[in-house]
Amino acid sequence: MIEKLPLLWPEIFLFLGTCLVMVVGLSPSAVLRQLCGPITMLSLAVAGVAAQLAPTPEQALLPGLAPYAKSMIAVVGLVLCMLASGTVDREEESAIARGAKFNPLRLNRAEFYAFFLFSLTGLMLCATADTLIWLFLALELTSLPTYVMVTISTRENRSQEAGVKYFFLGALGAAIFLYGFTLIYGGTGTTRFYEIRETLQSGGLNELTLLGVILSIVGIGFKIAAVPMHFYTADVYQGSASPISAFLAFVPKTAGFLALLLVVGSVGWDWGAGGLPDTVRMVLWVLAALTMTVGNVLAWLQTSVKRILAYSSIAHSGYMLVGVIAGPGENTFWSSGVSAVLFYLLVYGLTNAGAFAAIASLERRNDDGTVREIDSIEDAKGLCSTHPAQGWMLALCAASLLGVPPLLGFFAKLPLFAAGVHAGEIPLVVVLGVNSAIAAFYYLRLIKAPLLEEPDAGAEPMERSPFLGRTVAGLVSAACVVVPLVIANNLMSAASKAGDMEAVEPIEHHADAGTLASPDVPDAPPEH
Repeated sequence: MIEKLPLLWPEIFLFLGTCLVMVVGLSPSAVLRQLCGPITMLSLAVAGVAAQLAPTPEQALLPGLAPYAKSMIAVVGLVLCMLASGTVDREEESAIARGAKFNPLRLNRAEFYAFFLFSLTGLMLCATADTLIWLFLALELTSLPTYVMVTISTRENRSQEAGVKYFFLGALGAAIFLYGFTLIYGGTGTTRFYEIRETLQSGGLNELTLLGVILSIVGIGFKIAAVPMHFYTADVYQGSASPISAFLAFVPKTAGFLALLLVVGSVGWDWGAGGLPDTVRMVLWVLAALTMTVGNVLAWLQTSVKRILAYSSIAHSGYMLVGVIAGPGENTFWSSGVSAVLFYLLVYGLTNAGAFAAIASLERRNDDGTVREIDSIEDAKGLCSTHPAQGWMLALCAASLLGVPPLLGFFAKLPLFAAGVHAGEIPLVVVLGVNSAIAAFYYLRLIKAPLLEEPDAGAEPMERSPFLGRTVAGLVSAACVVVPLVIANNLMSAASKAGDMEAVEPIEHHADAGTLASPDVPDAPPEH
């Protein structure tokens, strides 16, 4: 284990930051308590740099995955941290400023930022995972803090309800993919991904391993909100504060796709040698088609911006599953579904954060003096004239999520089409194209409302959030979606290196690989 320490410096820096915010956040000094956010951002920045300096892991399915994924997590984490300012302790801090007695038991700032960093630490560990046990622990470290973050994100009952729903369904998903992991171990005799691949290369895919892979995919489906494991998504997003909804849209989803790439990569992706095993491919195919279709159709019916973005998140998971099915292709960016997925995660994380930032940075005041976020599409009408920064944030980010050229979202979606065509998945690419057209309906609503419509007469006045970090996070995200093409090319190149599997020997699928192959016949002849 000691030899892995050089790979774990990013996680170590995040852990040190976690320990620091847990102490600073409970300080009687308001100035020190306000340092939790800057300390979190500094930890993420240092971790991102350390990720680029860390050595390449040996015997990894995707040798370039860890540096790229950890740097991506640090960048999106910085935006999410700015967006999270003011999420907890707003009323308590105001009362203390007016002279109320300091009571650390009533403050959640220390716990909130600690859970924020713990979850991102788990996400980075997912990128470093080389065994099933490591991956399971990393997935749980990613998920467990989010249950508490959802619950404490607002004082409303719906946040507590959302936290309970999210916890129980998350626990169910964890039990399913853990059972799948145990079956993979039982079928191969090892927990190391590289050794699993070698075992399958020599002995074929047996019934026990196949069942384990399918259960793992189903369980991980809860993390990425794939159909039919998506039911909690809209309620949890709407019940949480907008910054936490943005956090959920990126962190568990990224963890799920990193886990899928590792599990599926252990089984197949042999370009020119039959692709994925038939059963695994069919499960992923059906999940992809249903997920993007159900997500987009249900998004049509929503009037809440949060619920629209929640169902949009489901649809985007379906899009990225196309890249998982396509696999690494010929290890070039435009043929590699793996590289396309990794690039898409970065673009989606930044763009989605901008859309949530637009509604998080505006609020209305209740009669009792408390405030509430805007959420309805009606609230977004005329924002470009009344609150130009927030209006343009929402319009640009919605256009990027739709994939309008020349915004960055277009360059994220195009490689998924290219990889799917290159892998011969033409029917699935057609489904992807149709769903992209369906998505235009509700995304154009999010563009039209702030740009072309006038605010309703007699509508309650809105005011900007006093937390500047939310607006800054949205402006950074909006700037990223109009990033010059030369920078997009650099990002694509980095994603291409991260998805390169040239160092891994291909598996020769056996005669019944994808259906059944006996583990007792390791020398069965390969199918030609």
